[in-house]
Order: sequence, then structure tokens, then C-alpha cells
Amino acid sequence: MIKGLAITPPVLGRISIGKVVEKNGKRLPEKDDQFTITTQVQNRDGWLLHPVDEQLRQSSPHAKLRTIPVTLLFNDPDLNLRAEYSLFDRQTGRPVCVGNGETCRRFTNQGIQTLPCPSPDCCELAKTGLCKPYGRLNVSIGETDEMGTFIFRTTGFNSIRTLAARLRYYQAVSGDLLACLPLQLKLRGKSTTQSHRSAIYYVDLTVRDGLTLADAIREARTTAEQREEMGFKQTALDEAARQGFANAAFEFSEEEIPELLEEFYPQSQEEDGTPMRETNQASSMSSPAQGQNMKPKHARLRSQLDQRLQAVGG
Repeated sequence: MIKGLAITPPVLGRISIGKVVEKNGKRLPEKDDQFTITTQVQNRDGWLLHPVDEQLRQSSPHAKLRTIPVTLLFNDPDLNLRAEYSLFDRQTGRPVCVGNGETCRRFTNQGIQTLPCPSPDCCELAKTGLCKPYGRLNVSIGETDEMGTFIFRTTGFNSIRTLAARLRYYQAVSGDLLACLPLQLKLRGKSTTQSHRSAIYYVDLTVRDGLTLADAIREARTTAEQREEMGFKQTALDEAARQGFANAAFEFSEEEIPELLEEFYPQSQEEDGTPMRETNQASSMSSPAQGQNMKPKHARLRSQLDQRLQAVGG
């Protein structure tokens, strides 16, 4: 196994509750009130829809895709949903600091270090406003590829908190049969004072429509027994995934860079209207090679971030 490379579940496509639209020459995230399932291929008009999107939409009321039947690969909740506080380099999309509220892994001028993580509210580095919760959920849809997954990425507290709770609760009540439960992703809406009373949407995980929790547990037991008879080793699968994630300091792939930059730092988040100047300065605390291929329009923001990182990173 190549050291330093996170071995993550194979991804067949993406699940999103929004899209990126172009307004006034800028690409900005726009929320939606339904799921969209795409391939990993995009053209100038955006991500191409996955065939399963149309299949599920045909049975959805008003063609709004608000529930997706899923199963999980792993019994361990933390293998299905990886959620951490993350600060990414604004230019390259590579991680600078990733923590869980207790400890973090951070690029410093001494290399990658493990440091205390007091959460963004109390962290000097996070005062730049660039540290956010970041969650990745892998789920299986259908049975055409039992080891393939669709990934849902989110920076929303509501989705991360709800999904984390559901995964742990279902694991507990099923007797560690999380990977055998018939589940579904469900889109929910809520209004808050921060949203100015307008609806915001987040992702929940429930047993499938038409089933009670008792029904789902009985079905999970049956599935687990059938898997055991055929020689399916769920414990070994969880352990292989655990080792794969631990094979690198950060779970990261080059393909995520465009999505990370659009989700974390949309083009509307400019600090002021001053023209950006080209600079060759590269942060001594950031990931390798992130100073390469610098675009002039991003250089000033990058320089300011470098100065802040150096000031607090020591």
C-alpha cells in the first residue's frame, strides 16, 4: 500500500442538495430543495446526472427527489461519516489544519504536527474565518456495485450533527448491524433566526418509508445471517477501511479541489475590492507545492492568509 495516500471507498457519483451557478461572472453555490445525484463528470453546464437520479425521480412525487434509499458499507459510524473541523488553503484546496475539537493535524514549518484543537470558536488560527466543519458521507445506492458508493459532502452543522446522531443510534439499537439496515437519506427543512426565517435544508438518515424501526432491525438480522452463511466478513471490511483512512494524515483527493474551493470559499467572499497583486510568497505552514501555479487574482488573498497563518502557527 502506498504510504501517505488515504484509501477511501470507491466513489461512483455525488449526492448534493445544491449546485453552483454563474452570476455576474462568478461561480456561486446555490441551495436547492431536493437531492441531485450526479456522475463524477462535468462539462461547462455542470455535473452530468447519474442514471440512478432519473430512476429514483420517476417514483418521487412531483419529480422532487427528497428521499434516497441507501445502505451503508460499514458498521462503524465513523467510517461511513468522517466529519472534522477543516481549514483548507484557499488557492489550492489542500488541507492546512484538520481537527476534531480535541486534537488537530496541522502543517507547520516543522512539518505536520499534532496540536490541541479548541474548535473554531476558541482557535486563533480559525479567527481567519476559513475553518469550517466538513463532513463526507459514503452510501450505497442499489445493488449493481455492492462496494461502490455515492458521496455526500457538506459543511453544514445541521446535516453533520443529524447524520452523526442517527448513525450512532442505529448502530446501538441494531446491535452493531448498521451495514445491514434498510435506510434512506431524507431531506428536511427548517427555519432559524440566522436564516432570516427562510427555509434551509439539511440531510437526515431514517429507516425506509413503510418500515418501522422494529421491521428494519428484523430485516438487518436476516441480512446479517445470510451474509455470515455466504462468508461475508463485515468485521474485516471495517478494519480494512479503518487502515485505509489511517494510511494518510489527511483524507484528500485532487478531484475534490474544485468542490472545496466553491463550497468553502465562493468567489463572492472577497475581502475588499482592491485589485489583487501577484506575489511569490508561499506559506511555510501550508502543504507542499501549494505556492506553485499561483494565479495573480488569488495572490493577494493568499498572501494575507499566509501572514495570518505564520502569525499564529509558531
